[in-house]
Amino acid sequence: MRGAGMSLHLIGTVALVALVVLTGLGIEQIRAWVPSSFLLLILLVAAFLLGLAGTAVVCLVIVLELAYLQLVVGAELDPGVLIVHGLALVAVLLFVRSRERLGLSGAAGGIMLVDLRDRLEAHGRIPPLPAGWRVDSALRSAYAEAFSGDFVVAARADGGRLLEIGLVDVSGKGQAAGVRSLLLSGAFGGLLGAMPSEQFLASANAYLIGQDWDEGFATAVHVAVDLRSGEYWVATAGHPPAVHLHAGSGIFEVVDTVGGPVLGVVDDPTFTMHNGVMLPGDALMLYTDGMVETPGSDLELGIDRLIGVAERVVATRRGGAEAVLAGVKAGESDDRALVLIYRD
Repeated sequence: MRGAGMSLHLIGTVALVALVVLTGLGIEQIRAWVPSSFLLLILLVAAFLLGLAGTAVVCLVIVLELAYLQLVVGAELDPGVLIVHGLALVAVLLFVRSRERLGLSGAAGGIMLVDLRDRLEAHGRIPPLPAGWRVDSALRSAYAEAFSGDFVVAARADGGRLLEIGLVDVSGKGQAAGVRSLLLSGAFGGLLGAMPSEQFLASANAYLIGQDWDEGFATAVHVAVDLRSGEYWVATAGHPPAVHLHAGSGIFEVVDTVGGPVLGVVDDPTFTMHNGVMLPGDALMLYTDGMVETPGSDLELGIDRLIGVAERVVATRRGGAEAVLAGVKAGESDDRALVLIYRD
């Protein structure tokens, strides 16, 4: 299969090089019908179909073609045209190089990213729940990019009696954080439900330290809910605290967890779990710091603002996670995620 892929790249490179040569002949003979901008179209095709080596070959041939037309044929291309071609060559090479560093090559790379993004979303799907329980979630990436550094993992454990949900915020934002999210969501999704809930954050921390990334830390909140009794256990790792809506009193309680350190920084940290009970009508709210943090403002003020929106939306049952996210009106410069666990 690898040999076949290399053969296709070789065929594509040879075909595009031949097209560059034919374009040069066209510019030389019938310039009115074959403009030099046609070379830019060939360059875009090369960036889409070829890897770095093939694209570099096509770029080199284009440079030689332009030099031949200008110096030998005397086509007298405008300086602005030559500058645009030069900038396009550099931009395409940098783009293909960055894509290949991620292990993505040619058109298949884009398909792979789409597949990985779909897998990330699949890890966050909530498993079917018994009557009386439901979960609602919303996620927005910074600047509406395709990938987010925030992700959700969920599983049923202990014979289906226990619902476990982890909300994770990977350091950074955009595509760089999204790539790490793709890796961590698979690993954390495998850990979730496969071990006692009190060991989840410690195991996630050990896994992240083992990756030895330059920028490899993450914050997380993990909750386990007994779907029979309503009892829950929640622990955080450098993450904003969960919020418990008590339907009977209408009070929003900030769950007072003794937060552990962020994941991926300290060996063998301690994560303390808080215990509580969800009664019928209650809700538990998990969120990432993008929902409550604004530059120059206190984190507690952001949490108060989020609770104020939840009082108008969740407590009155006028909407769910999407409505809360929209109501907070947090900035677009950070990833944002919100999870609501309801006991009806």
